[in-house]
Amino acid sequence: MKQLLECTDILIVAPFFLGYLWAADKFCKKFLGASKRREGLFLFFSFCGWLFCNILGRLSFIPYTFSVLLYPIFFMGLVLLLFQSDREKRILAAAMLMVVVRMAADFFASFLSCMELFFLHVVKKIPEPFSEVWVIGLISGAGNCFAILAVRWMSKHLGSVFCGKPRKWYVILAVPMFVTVIVYDVASWGASNGIMVRSGGNMGLYYDQIFSLVEFLVLASLSMTAIGFYVFGMNRIYLEQEKSSQYHSQIAVYKMLSEQYRQSERLRHDMKNHIIALSALSRNKEWEKIDSYLKNMEGIVLDADGDMTGNKAVDALLYQKRKRAEEENINWECDVQMPKEYCINEFDLCVLFGNILDNALEACGRMPGGECRFINIQAKTVKKCFLLEVKNSRDRTEKYADGFTSKGDLMEHGIGLLNVSDVVNKYNGAVNTEAENGIFVISILMPFSDAAHDIKAAV
Repeated sequence: MKQLLECTDILIVAPFFLGYLWAADKFCKKFLGASKRREGLFLFFSFCGWLFCNILGRLSFIPYTFSVLLYPIFFMGLVLLLFQSDREKRILAAAMLMVVVRMAADFFASFLSCMELFFLHVVKKIPEPFSEVWVIGLISGAGNCFAILAVRWMSKHLGSVFCGKPRKWYVILAVPMFVTVIVYDVASWGASNGIMVRSGGNMGLYYDQIFSLVEFLVLASLSMTAIGFYVFGMNRIYLEQEKSSQYHSQIAVYKMLSEQYRQSERLRHDMKNHIIALSALSRNKEWEKIDSYLKNMEGIVLDADGDMTGNKAVDALLYQKRKRAEEENINWECDVQMPKEYCINEFDLCVLFGNILDNALEACGRMPGGECRFINIQAKTVKKCFLLEVKNSRDRTEKYADGFTSKGDLMEHGIGLLNVSDVVNKYNGAVNTEAENGIFVISILMPFSDAAHDIKAAV
């Protein structure tokens, strides 16, 4: 189809392709970032490069493969040069944008071309119809409009893909995309020249065109489906592995806390005996023995200043997090009242409190020095439901969306919220997050009775 285009169609397609470049620029700025001094350079140079490569491709002495590969290489170079973030992440973004502009645009344009040829042949009764140059230009422009919609969709759904993965992970995703684009270009060239699918000359030029366009449709749809399954499948596998890793870490922490509870109980029990013994020595005025006894007790620590919530596991966890907050000069306010009768097991409670407070401490730690940093925890029973609300200060410059922030390697933050969501869903609860005016708020509501009923039913 592209070989049928003449240079005049470039003027028709140009505004549509410029719109695609605008969407690509927004996509890169969202996931990669760009300095203000480079604002507008991507649009200008990528559009000029596209015009040059298209005009060059119309020259008969230029090899087809050279003209096809020139612009993707130039486009990738612009993404690497004009945007920030890790190099591997920029390569992945360029690969995704090339897949969209090649396959999504060709898919929709081929579909419209099939419809137009079918209309001319069946309705207009033209035996061997040809599309006018201006019609081909409009169809190609419509394909670019479809590519714009695809880029906008990716901007909304690929946040977790570009957040906090190791560098080699981005390369593992990008390489198959480049290979797919190359294979697709070779197959498209074959389809355009009637090599792979043709009628053999017996069915006429009309069917040769239909066969080639249908192959474009099949190739583009299969390629996009394969890439989509690959990207989201790899992302799902990575998230599940990270969640599993965090759960194993949390189990280890929970076991440690359980051991601390037992030691604390033994210490409290022994302390009663120590007090009885010291009282007896005091009554007998055996001061030297009292002094010796107290020296033997050195090193025994009993913290009576912990957050008394009614649950020993939560008490120990809050004590650890509070100590970390005090070490980092973060204001700590806690009012947690655990119900006497509840069906949320202690491990799930530690997952909730642990992940939420870890995220809050990390958010406070990323704030610039001198700003007020705080963590406020409220938990209580509201009409047979457990309500937990945690507020913490955060950097006002960070952007928040769907559980992820825009600054730093924060995949653990997103994984933590996924673990919290798993626990909340387990008890048929609801979770809500808000981030505005430099404050992050997470609220969780979990019904006791419903959760108990569901757990018994599952057993």
